[in-house]
Amino acid sequence: MERHLDEKLQELKADILRMGSLVEHAIGASMEALKQLDRDAAEKVICSDKAVDELELSIDEKSLDLLALYQPMAVDLRFITMAMKISTDLERMADLAVDIAQRVLELAGKPLLKPLVDIPQLAVLAQHMTKDALDSFVKADVFLAKKVILCDKDADSLRNKVQAELINDYIAKDKSAVSRAIPLLLIARHLERICDHATNIAEDVIYMIEAKVVKHHQERL
Repeated sequence: MERHLDEKLQELKADILRMGSLVEHAIGASMEALKQLDRDAAEKVICSDKAVDELELSIDEKSLDLLALYQPMAVDLRFITMAMKISTDLERMADLAVDIAQRVLELAGKPLLKPLVDIPQLAVLAQHMTKDALDSFVKADVFLAKKVILCDKDADSLRNKVQAELINDYIAKDKSAVSRAIPLLLIARHLERICDHATNIAEDVIYMIEAKVVKHHQERL
């Protein structure tokens, strides 16, 4: 029975990885759509969300079945419960990629307000944090999880930089810029929220491995 449980846990881990891969791709694709102001690319990101939603439901169902059938203890129990939480974070990250794509549709057909510099940097950070958070889960790597958590302040800083520039240098000086500035403000916010969810995953990984709660307590890292 224990061997069968191990096999099921590996299947669950593979589902999380597959879901994470879809999310990483959605983030990257939404940013490419933004750079090109490509309606078709944005629509593809929006349509891709269904696969992520289906995986989340599947992971939840498998996790509940494992809890009911095997009554796991200690590390296995934490793994299953954290898998459910992680899938929720991943689903929300995919939703945020869709939100970015929807902002692209609002901007398509208009010239970009300014060259994209900080937003793509924030997107790269979001992708790296997502990948590292998932790697920390797969490898049970506390050090990598802590690295993700410590990166969150960089995401906040980039979001604040984008916000300050758009408000002070564009909206405050030219009211006609508002319709092109607001979607960019929201995109920066969506990306920062993706980083928050990656941080949540990293915090869950630390709890899964060490049974230590670090959420809201970074001094415990």
